[in-house]
Amino acid sequence: MKIGYTILAGLWTMMLLSNMAIAQNRTPEEQRELFGYCDKLAIMKQFGIAEDIANKIGDIDLWATKELISVENNTNEVYATKGELNTEVIKRYKALKLSDQQLKSLADFKKNRDEHPTPCEAITLTYNKAYDTLSLARALQLMKPKYRKSLMDKLGINGRQADMIFETEYYKQKEALSISAMPETDFNKIRKTVAMYQVRENRHKASGLTEDQITMAISFFKENQLYPEQVVNK
Repeated sequence: MKIGYTILAGLWTMMLLSNMAIAQNRTPEEQRELFGYCDKLAIMKQFGIAEDIANKIGDIDLWATKELISVENNTNEVYATKGELNTEVIKRYKALKLSDQQLKSLADFKKNRDEHPTPCEAITLTYNKAYDTLSLARALQLMKPKYRKSLMDKLGINGRQADMIFETEYYKQKEALSISAMPETDFNKIRKTVAMYQVRENRHKASGLTEDQITMAISFFKENQLYPEQVVNK
């Protein structure tokens, strides 16, 4: 059953208004970048949308946000009202061959995300202060007797792979501590966080880990960490 145009227009109005609120904190270009880090993969998996279409959705959102800002500022030379802009947004989405149900689902997804935000793992910076003054040699000395066998058993890997995973965790923690010193308002903090996680993934792949093993390794260190009171440099 097709969804009425009026309903779709109303849904996209809510989406655009939420985008406008976000735009007050991030530029439209930064919003587009965040879409690539967070929402893109989510909508691809949730709605079975191909990557090229997901990229086009991000581009439409970027265009719409810029246009909405100028409508709000009464400087838009094409669209006088939000309603006119909404009509064009829906037209551009429909040109992607998305169904009415997919349009509604996307609008609901954006609305739910804005009303009930959840952390985006790709840009969430986590770090352990115990690594602040910790050398690699000392970190390995502390981690191996405590976690090496359980890591090998959990992932089904050999000792050298376990040691490479420890070294990667050390890199991640040191890099995260460095990034944490950057101001929250600096968008490069997000970019560096994304890059750090990508390096971590690449290093795990170089260790010969499968995708499932990489996931398990990351999960392992969420549950097993060194604590400041354990760390004494020698």
